[in-house]
Amino acid sequence: MKAVSIILSITGIAIITSCQSNAARKEANRRKAISDSTLYTLNLTETQREAILKAPRTVQLQRELNAFYTGKLLRSGFNGAILVAKKGVIIFEQYHGLENYRTKTAVVDSSAFQLASVSKTFTGAAVLWLAEKQKLNLEDSLQKFFPEFPYKGINVRMLLNHRSGLPNYLYFCDSLWKDRAAFITNNEVIRLMEQHQPRIQHLPDTHFQYCNTNYLLLASIIEKVTGQKYADFMQQTFFKPLHMVNTFVYDPASAPRPHQTQSHKFNGQAEPDTYFDGVMGDKGIYSTARDMLKWDQALYSGQLLDSATLKAAYTPYSHEKPGVRNYGLGWRLMVYPDSTKNIIYHNGWWHGNNTVFYRFVQDTTTLIILGNKYNRGIYQAVKPIREMLGHGDNEEAGDE
Repeated sequence: MKAVSIILSITGIAIITSCQSNAARKEANRRKAISDSTLYTLNLTETQREAILKAPRTVQLQRELNAFYTGKLLRSGFNGAILVAKKGVIIFEQYHGLENYRTKTAVVDSSAFQLASVSKTFTGAAVLWLAEKQKLNLEDSLQKFFPEFPYKGINVRMLLNHRSGLPNYLYFCDSLWKDRAAFITNNEVIRLMEQHQPRIQHLPDTHFQYCNTNYLLLASIIEKVTGQKYADFMQQTFFKPLHMVNTFVYDPASAPRPHQTQSHKFNGQAEPDTYFDGVMGDKGIYSTARDMLKWDQALYSGQLLDSATLKAAYTPYSHEKPGVRNYGLGWRLMVYPDSTKNIIYHNGWWHGNNTVFYRFVQDTTTLIILGNKYNRGIYQAVKPIREMLGHGDNEEAGDE
């Protein structure tokens, strides 16, 4: 009887523990659902989400998007992920092709793609986040962070909006960096600039000139201000809190992560890293289509950056040339007389990776296309998809 009593006691404890565990798991799931709704679907209820999915307009859009996807995008040789969402609710999502043509691993929803210049949206937001915390000021000169930097009259804001006039490291390093087998780092690029002083493109704050050097410097400023590695800061400040579980800063010296896609040329041949892959801030972040939707929605939520900071980020700063295209602080812009129709976006291109990230703020619609086999059709897809979404203006999408 004593043995039976002990068994019953143990069983009872196990049942109670199991119930407590189940209750805790349910509560954790409930809290996560609330958190996800707040961050990713702007506090939509389940009923509201269902209403979006079942709306006649959504059903029509899904038919049009699927017809374009199968009839045009796939025929262009598309290899990657495409996602369209409305208020954070995914209305169209497709994955096609291979993460790696050598291993024949299929692209899935957890496949992480090199974002190329879409990475600038994260670097820019990180600098603005630090400005909000008064860790730096957008008017700070570069000499505050790099006392020996030879280019004067440039501040942090000019790096963010590409008005610094600095030379592009992707060009001048070719003649200055001798060991092509070694990955060049941000610090080494800065050292080359201090030592050799390659010629500027124009005087500071006189022209818009898209330049990857600007965002290399911003990543290094983040490290100076925080005392952390850029990768660690991004992980702790953005990726982990936003549950972007498949997003990371690439380290070319480390082994590939699970579902990290390989870059390919248009014919499927692997596109190898170059010595430039040691530089980060202007590129180098890997992410998935679903994680990018989390990033998009987190910016709307107000939990990441305040409204005044976002307004500054989405303000056009270059007016030398007429037209709707402009650049904010980390974002490309399409600016219209009716500002409610403005489009906030960024494209990317690095090796065989082509990326598109469009945010139609008028109705909180998002378009994400990520590819890891070189294909200009990814950029060309934007115009017809914009027309389907009701945001067409006959503007062609650029490569980057």
